[in-house]
Amino acid sequence: MNRVCLTLPTNRACSATITALHAEADYAARRFGADVQLLILDSADDTTRAEHTRTVAALPVRPGVTVHHLDEERQRAWLRRTIRRAGLPDPDRLLRLMLPPAVSYGACTNRAFLLAAALGCRSVHRRDSDSTYQLHDGQPVFPVHHELPWLGRPAAEAAAAVTGTDLEPALADRPVSLAGASFIGELSVDIGEIRRLDEGVYHDVVGLWAPGDWPEERRRALVEESFTGAGTAPFTGDRATLTRVDPMRVDMCNVAFDRAVYERVPLPPATDTIGSDYFLLHLVHDAHLPGILHNRHIQNFHTPERRTDTGFPAYQRRFVKFLLSMLYFHDVYDRMAAEGEGLLDARHRVRPDRVVQFLRESTALDRTENVWRLDRVDTAYRKLGGRYAAFADRLTAEREELLDQAERDIEDFAHLAESWPALVEAART
Repeated sequence: MNRVCLTLPTNRACSATITALHAEADYAARRFGADVQLLILDSADDTTRAEHTRTVAALPVRPGVTVHHLDEERQRAWLRRTIRRAGLPDPDRLLRLMLPPAVSYGACTNRAFLLAAALGCRSVHRRDSDSTYQLHDGQPVFPVHHELPWLGRPAAEAAAAVTGTDLEPALADRPVSLAGASFIGELSVDIGEIRRLDEGVYHDVVGLWAPGDWPEERRRALVEESFTGAGTAPFTGDRATLTRVDPMRVDMCNVAFDRAVYERVPLPPATDTIGSDYFLLHLVHDAHLPGILHNRHIQNFHTPERRTDTGFPAYQRRFVKFLLSMLYFHDVYDRMAAEGEGLLDARHRVRPDRVVQFLRESTALDRTENVWRLDRVDTAYRKLGGRYAAFADRLTAEREELLDQAERDIEDFAHLAESWPALVEAART
């Protein structure tokens, strides 16, 4: 039986999402005969987690669906045992990278990857708690419909089942390594207020995630496309393309990976950084691995805590750290793209050693471009005034620390990536 992990990492109230995810798990079991391990990694506060526990207890028993609801204490205890079993140096550092005290989009998904390996799953299917499924003819539109049949199988076998293909024939014998779609609704990054206040400032700020040497025309095109997902048009019928999936067309709330990808390389464990969980999308694309891009987009929405007096500066800091991380990631992405098929071994599996090398070498980059980014953010936010100007004052005070953190985040990622194969092996046992 095809055992898969459908996972929901969360740190907020999301009982409705848990119930909907269970329905998707049931669909996968009934439609495809899958053995679905529904994994809820719960970092919410005690009161919210207790409500989640009641929601899980009320879920109906469904054949082929097993629910795991783990709070952080249970996750931490399991990670300690796994890290100890792996016998790696500096176990405390690894535990901190796997379960940091601050928000980390990459780390929570890495925990799902390791637990999926322990559960014997062949793929991981990730959803988010600030999204929901579209409805079509009164029925939820589950992405697993396109994810389950072909992951891990040769692309040639999937070619007849999709609605289109633009995959190079030479890649037909390689495994389908990713299946994904995007979202409709609100911007994936909660910065719509900046656009409403000043289009010019929005362009200046969003354009900062492009490489520093891009011409203005190319930067403007990126801004228009950024964080918009699949727009707002609702689902009307299935489309699926066998292709090398463009990372800009997939969101991490709506993605599935084959085990041969996530058991080889983890996600960046950076804290307080949006977008830190998108690395594997680039790796799959640059390594010339096939994927399926479909149109069962998820409905995205923003939860209100990001706009509160405490949530606003925290979220804006994550956005700025994302901008700073791109100095290093653009360098690594360029080198992965140049390496191409050299990122794979003879069995078409990604090579962790090449990724680690690129990450380590990127940490020697000059920081001038990131100083420029901070200068541009400072100017833009002061122009907006109000709480944006107040946040700019905070950035000034944290300037050197932010520059240091961006570099340390890459060093931490390299360390975790180097340790990852041993961690996965320990998880399996």
